[in-house]
Amino acid sequence: MYIEKVNKEIDRQREILLNHSLYSKIKSPRHLQIFMENHIFAVWDFMSLLKALQIKLTCVNVPWQPSKFPQTRYLINEIVLAEESDVSYSGERLSHFEMYLQAMNSLEASRFNIDELLKNLENGLSISQSIAKNDMTQAAKDFLEFTFDTVLNGEPHEIAAAFTFGREDLIPSMFTSILSELQANFPNSNLQELIYYFDRHIELDADQHGPMALEMIRELAQEDKIKWQQIIQISKTALDKRIALWDSIESQLS
Repeated sequence: MYIEKVNKEIDRQREILLNHSLYSKIKSPRHLQIFMENHIFAVWDFMSLLKALQIKLTCVNVPWQPSKFPQTRYLINEIVLAEESDVSYSGERLSHFEMYLQAMNSLEASRFNIDELLKNLENGLSISQSIAKNDMTQAAKDFLEFTFDTVLNGEPHEIAAAFTFGREDLIPSMFTSILSELQANFPNSNLQELIYYFDRHIELDADQHGPMALEMIRELAQEDKIKWQQIIQISKTALDKRIALWDSIESQLS
């Protein structure tokens, strides 16, 4: 019942994303590069949402103690395994983020902004400082700032909401829309690695990770009406930030 209520509350935002005009506007190699140069931030910060859930819902401390969420810790560890150590197009064990970077390389998309962000983090800048200093678009900054505010300050059910309804439950349908446009507009391009990345997400999220994430939400929220209301609010905001990011990319294509 509660999951159905969340889906009803976020239906408008989901429809906007699934039918966004951005997809049909990616008509040249440069358009695709622009898309990837922006989308990479959503690929990257997804792992921080996932790792935040792993930290809060499993045990990553020594001495080890069993967490109080036995079903959810299994779900999270299963998702981490696939997202952090999947088999790439070339047969290597890589995270989906690293697979996306490989696809960017093959299509000659610029990695400057994402590499600069990671370098600043390695050099000791905070995430907020690294975002502020970067030349990414304001929409990308807003997207990341929301993610890390949720990661650093959110309760487990709120982080799970951003992860589930803002990402896992949405990605298969959204990526299917993107993929169909790419294959139509670039039939002879060097898209193998990018298509492989999208196909892996569609396969994993639709068949495994999406249902797992919904189970996690149910276990974390139970019958707590306040938690379910917070889940709705976080989910709406997460989708609004994605819509703004898509709008920003579309404006760059013009």
